[in-house]
Amino acid sequence: MSSATRRNVIKSAGAGMATMFMGAEVLDPRQVLGQPTSKDSARTNDAPSNVMAIAGHAGDAFFAMGAPVAVATHSGGQGSLLSLSLGEKGSSVIPPARYGKMLRSAAQKAAALIGANALFLHYPDGEVPVNNEAAFAVCDFIRQYKPETIVTHWKGSWHKDHRACYDIVQDAVFYAGVSGFVRDYPAHEVSSLFFADNWEDATGFVPDTYLDITPVCDRWLAACSAFPMWRGETGFRYNDYYASRAVACGCLSHFDRAVCLMSPEGQQVQNTRAL
Repeated sequence: MSSATRRNVIKSAGAGMATMFMGAEVLDPRQVLGQPTSKDSARTNDAPSNVMAIAGHAGDAFFAMGAPVAVATHSGGQGSLLSLSLGEKGSSVIPPARYGKMLRSAAQKAAALIGANALFLHYPDGEVPVNNEAAFAVCDFIRQYKPETIVTHWKGSWHKDHRACYDIVQDAVFYAGVSGFVRDYPAHEVSSLFFADNWEDATGFVPDTYLDITPVCDRWLAACSAFPMWRGETGFRYNDYYASRAVACGCLSHFDRAVCLMSPEGQQVQNTRAL
């Protein structure tokens, strides 16, 4: 499926998107992206949402995508975090089998802290395949958990599992929404798709949406601390990076703390307190 075709599918699936963003501030298209109109422009969306994060690795699901899920559960909605791989080869000192168990346990603990579901596929770290098997496996989770919004990787990444996840999600959203693909669960159309702010996926990433995470930021960061690499144990200081990004994005959006997201072509630019 071509990129253009996939974009059209996402646009079609987003027909009900307007109801998702009642209360969101739609910015003047003449504005520079990332520059909010005013501090008082964003209003609370009273409808609880259902948000699913889909990531190449368990750490990415929580570090880069966990805050939007936490916002959904905080407001009485539902949240889930699906990891295609555990990321078990990420330690240079702990054997992959042992490290994978640690990461799975951390994901389950972190999910519990934000009131969400930790979900797993079991592809080897570094070997997430781009094929119909993987796409239908993700499709089945989408149909089972029925998210209105999906947050996933942007394609501009140096990590092959992240690029694979991007491609898999495009096809999975398509498969999930077409009733002609008969699976164990009925078809479900995803209303909106966002790409997460991830330091490993920075090529071509241009944020156009800012989500207020102020009420859940501390809880989200505490959940992330369940992971063994959170404080730089594997060489990158995730804690400092994501905590600092929350403050920086808050400055840009006139929220206290926020995360920035990138939407596919056709979705609206906004500052919002709910997805």
